[in-house]
This record gives sequence, C-alpha cells and structure tokens, in this order.
Amino acid sequence: MKKMLSVFILFLALITPFQSTKVSSNKLTQDSEELKLQDMLMLMLTPYIEKDLTEYYYPEISKDFSPHVTPWKIELIETRRNHFRGFQMQITFAIEPTDGGQYIPLGKDRMTYEISSGPEVKLINHTHLKTYKYPPE
Repeated sequence: MKKMLSVFILFLALITPFQSTKVSSNKLTQDSEELKLQDMLMLMLTPYIEKDLTEYYYPEISKDFSPHVTPWKIELIETRRNHFRGFQMQITFAIEPTDGGQYIPLGKDRMTYEISSGPEVKLINHTHLKTYKYPPE
C-alpha cells in the first residue's frame, strides 16, 4: 500500500503543472484526466480520513459506529506544493461522513493533509464545520 501511494503521489506531482489548483466538483459534468486523478487520490486517502475522523472527533457523536467516508462525498478545495516541483504537498477538502449503513450524513468537516515522499500522510488541520442530528432508532 505504501509503495502504491508513493507511486501515485509521484505520478500526481509529475503531471500537475500548477503550484495551486482550486476545483469545484459542482462544475464538472464529464470525466477528465484531472477528475480521474482526484478520484484516485480520494480513494487512496479515504482510510486515513476515516481513521482520523474516528479517533479525533466522531467518538463524541456516536459510540455505536465509526464514521464512513465515501469518495463521492469528498469535495476537493485546494492543492498546494511547498515549491515548484516540490514533493511535499498539501490537500484540503470538505467531507460529509456518514454512518456507513444507510449512508445518513453525520456532519461536515474540512481537513488538510500534508503528503510527502516516504510516503507520509499527515493530518495538519481539521475543522468540524457542522454536526447533523442523527435520527433515533
């Protein structure tokens, strides 16, 4: 998994010619190479996101289950490099974790990860934006 993530990060760094990119998923209406790469990145980061949400915030909301993150509920906000062709990157996105069973949204969060060679994936900022009321059983 680490080798695959490292290769993917290197691939993403080589084909992304911009220092900073802002993309709104609401504007995308057809598949593109950029969208495919973003989706692959979200698939690779999903286990890290779920782990961090489970450990840091959502245990206070529900002790019955861990939050589940679906890649299509992740909105890419911004990507940045430390310098031109640098391999230390930051990615910020908005997430709506669900209960994982019936996919009922639990809340909304904004998270920023730093990704570097090694591979190393580190959460550097987490802002809980909103908590949704979970329906009683």
